[in-house]
This record gives sequence, structure tokens and C-alpha cells, in this order.
Amino acid sequence: MNPLFRQLNTGNQNQNDLLSRFQKFRQSFSGNPQEQIQRMLNSGQITQEQYNKAVQQAQSLGKILGMK
Repeated sequence: MNPLFRQLNTGNQNQNDLLSRFQKFRQSFSGNPQEQIQRMLNSGQITQEQYNKAVQQAQSLGKILGMK
């Protein structure tokens, strides 16, 4: 197999895996996401930097899924 094709194919598999895991999480999550995040920030379970990075990743994922 062509190395470039293999790399591109692996990237698609990783992206599909990420989307699949996100969809499973989304289906199993209950409650208010904003409240949960605020509790995690307030308790020190996550840092502001981790939160900011997660927001950026979520926005990128939203673009992939065609969400605003």
C-alpha cells in the first residue's frame, strides 16, 4: 500500500473512531453540560487551559459534523 494513502486512511479511521466515541458519549450523558463543566472547573478537576482546549476541539468537531 502506498505510504501516503496509508497515512490518509489512518487519519480517516482515527477521525471515525473519535466521532463514534463522541456519539456514544453524547447518547449516555445526562444532565446539564454547562453545569457539569462549571463544577469541574470550580473543584479543580480540570484547569481553565484544559477547558479552553476542549472548547476548541468541540468547535472543530462541530465544523466536521456541520454544526454551528
